[in-house]
Amino acid sequence: MSTYTQSLYQIVFSTKNREKTLLKANREELFKYIWGVLKNKKCHLYRIGGVDDHIHIATHIHPSIGVAELVKDIKLASSDFIKNNNLFPTFTSWQIGYGSFTYSFKDKEHLIEYVKNQEKHHETKTYKEELIELLNEHGIEFDVKYLF
Repeated sequence: MSTYTQSLYQIVFSTKNREKTLLKANREELFKYIWGVLKNKKCHLYRIGGVDDHIHIATHIHPSIGVAELVKDIKLASSDFIKNNNLFPTFTSWQIGYGSFTYSFKDKEHLIEYVKNQEKHHETKTYKEELIELLNEHGIEFDVKYLF
């Protein structure tokens, strides 16, 4: 028998200190690079999006890959890519930590739209407000002093 899985995740992480360094002009290049990292890990990207201080990734994660390992690999590889290509001149690094949220496959289209519309979404909401909403929505207990 083969292995069959459907693991739909939203992964969210920020630049160090939520610095607004991810300039719009070069974000697509970063997103394409991260897509390549996911592809090499046998993950299926549904959508990647973000704004100047954080990104969201909607993806299926291959069963042989752990979430923490995947996020670590994305952050290390993309950080090197950003610096080696001077993609975002004031970028220093990614934040320590990340948010990872699972979704039912029937919610896939809604999640894709949510990630796709990050710029519009953040016209009225900060990253901090959004992260707190996601944590509450998914029933994750947290202490706000450790979030930022």
